[in-house]
Amino acid sequence: MEFDFKEILTAFMVLFAVIDIVGNIPIIIDLRKKVGHIQSEKATVYAAVIMILFLFLGESILKLIGIDVNSFAVAGAFVIFFIAIEMILGITLYKDDHESPITASIFPLAFPLIAGPGSLTTLLSLRAEFKLENIIVAVICNVIVIFVVLKTSARIEHFIGKNGINIIRKIFGVILLAIAVKLFAHNIKALLV
Repeated sequence: MEFDFKEILTAFMVLFAVIDIVGNIPIIIDLRKKVGHIQSEKATVYAAVIMILFLFLGESILKLIGIDVNSFAVAGAFVIFFIAIEMILGITLYKDDHESPITASIFPLAFPLIAGPGSLTTLLSLRAEFKLENIIVAVICNVIVIFVVLKTSARIEHFIGKNGINIIRKIFGVILLAIAVKLFAHNIKALLV
């Protein structure tokens, strides 16, 4: 095992930007108001399990249906690109109105809000570039941050305010846009060669 701090930090930042847990605080608070208590522990554990399982099995699933990692990474770059556009412009391209008060900690919080299409696509895209152990450390670090944010979401919103959350969301949107371009450029070369 070779741990590379730069890879861990980059993977952490990419996942943090894609998951956008700080930008999702208003959604989390709204969900809390609708369903009452959200089990932060359950939500983070389920999200971590989904992400790590997909990290290990995602490539095999893709091979089973005949898609290579580079093609998936290019598709993932498009997903990340659109998530970034949503964050920067403050628009909603994807909307899921499905709510379940009984399983709110798992759905829609753990999946698809935390471990959703964007983060799962990003994991496979990262796997094409970084070592597995560094990505796992980045996932675990993100899960810790997610847990802390879920536990303190009301206080964070009160402290930062709506404008602060919007600014953070836009900054991470620009970072995410740059990452999407890099992922696309790197993987499209492999497909065209």
